[in-house]
Amino acid sequence: MELQVTDLVVGRGGVPVLAGVSFDLHAGQTLVLRGPNGSGKTTLLRTVAGLQPPMGGRVQGGEDQVAYAAHADGLKAALSVAENLRFWAAVFGQRDIDPALRAFDLEGLTDRRAGQLSAGQKRRLGLARLMVTGRPLWVLDEPTVSLDTASVALFADAVRAHMAAGGAALIATHIDLGLEADVLDVTPYRAHALDVAAADEAFL
Repeated sequence: MELQVTDLVVGRGGVPVLAGVSFDLHAGQTLVLRGPNGSGKTTLLRTVAGLQPPMGGRVQGGEDQVAYAAHADGLKAALSVAENLRFWAAVFGQRDIDPALRAFDLEGLTDRRAGQLSAGQKRRLGLARLMVTGRPLWVLDEPTVSLDTASVALFADAVRAHMAAGGAALIATHIDLGLEADVLDVTPYRAHALDVAAADEAFL
């Protein structure tokens, strides 16, 4: 698995927020995105995941390889923990959910409806979905929201196991996950105010 991002320009509402972003991500590697809130990390992740088109540059190697997780947990409240995981496994042509249940300490909750879970349990179940996709590239936007210290450690262990199996991860996070990871600060790639002024000028 190899992801290549070259001179990428990403934006919101037709206005560029990051420009000239370039990096490679290889099997067994984790890349952590840093930058203040509103700096464009989420927009970059959504573009890499194929959820929105780039305004310029290229993303190569991500097709049909990405499992994306953001603030929404992607759960069906009326289904049990096990049923949610089986649903997502079926969507991606997978079957075995046991490793995901073990990795995120959900084995004692298999029959509980997702709507009855605590915020932390819902987040663990949402992250467990990553393991049943079979996708090699995890693209994650603040994955540890609502997790306590023990659950953050479970998540970090899952990422390590994913890397050891030849997977890769691109993660936007403000906390230290204790992972062996490269770091990309998006701040130097912020689009210049001139870009916004030029966009506004077209309407004057």
